[in-house]
Amino acid sequence: MNLSKPIQLITVGSLLTTLGIMGLLIMLHLGNLIEIGIGGYFLVGLFSLIISGGTFYFLIKNYINQRIRLIYKIIGNRKSEANKADDASLDEDIIGDITEQTREWAKEKTAQINVLQKDAVFRKEFIGNLAHELKTPVFSIQGYLLTLLEGGLEDENVNRQFCERALKGVDRISALLEDLDTISQFEIKQIKIKKADFDIVELTKELFDLMNNKAGLKDINLGFNKPYEPITVNADRDKIAQVLTNLISNSISYGNENGNTTVRFHNLESGQVLIEVADDGVGMEEKHLSRLFERFYRVDKSRERNVGGSGLGLAIAKHIIEAHGESINVRSTPDVGSTFSFTLKKV
Repeated sequence: MNLSKPIQLITVGSLLTTLGIMGLLIMLHLGNLIEIGIGGYFLVGLFSLIISGGTFYFLIKNYINQRIRLIYKIIGNRKSEANKADDASLDEDIIGDITEQTREWAKEKTAQINVLQKDAVFRKEFIGNLAHELKTPVFSIQGYLLTLLEGGLEDENVNRQFCERALKGVDRISALLEDLDTISQFEIKQIKIKKADFDIVELTKELFDLMNNKAGLKDINLGFNKPYEPITVNADRDKIAQVLTNLISNSISYGNENGNTTVRFHNLESGQVLIEVADDGVGMEEKHLSRLFERFYRVDKSRERNVGGSGLGLAIAKHIIEAHGESINVRSTPDVGSTFSFTLKKV
């Protein structure tokens, strides 16, 4: 910081004030000596003091205003703040005002830094999770191919079996990349939602039929909590089918054997319908719920990787529902079950 200018101002101001005081003392002294015209001499000296003090005040005021304008422009870098600084004067609480502006600026920058730090942590986790998701099928494919090249290709008992297993690994990688591409397109808003009127109850019944075999492996019952009349909603049917498929599939994967997956519908006063997919499975602790829709987030990594999937289903479901201008939520209790819910516009 360059201190030469303020030092010069203080020096000049001090000199002027000193001269004014000396002039006043001299006039008073002369008045005492000649004992006449003391009033006139006093007024001249007082005038000299006022002039020197006023000059000093003007110099300091001008300097401080210039510094304040500069600080405002540096902190805010906005036209409104710059205009406010141009109108500043020492008659206002400039120091208090600029202190408050500086405090607000510091809070804003701190918040930005916190967001950047969270984003950095998220990127690290995302890259690590993506590497792990790709590593498993790649290593399995590599193992099968090496076995075939080392003689298994001529063995009819293993060659076809190992090729089929390698193909499953390729399919898993392909599904993972497709899901990543879907999320990327949602984030840059390249996927358009094609809304139309359809019966959400009928769609759910169709999905139950498609997933009955998977549910049957664990003797899980798929159904509604009560009979429903047709409920017409306005949304993208294929995308909503993708959301329901993911939620119902998850309820089967993490549900208990001989359990239930139940879908419920609730009419809301806002003109929406609330769709709930509930299970009576393992449930989750509350600390996981806020991150459940993040890409690759796993509640129990060792357990959940065994049930398959890309780890992107809930993230895609969230993007689809939000693209409709609606919301998706979850509530869960350990050893009791989980309920996923989302809203759609009712016709």
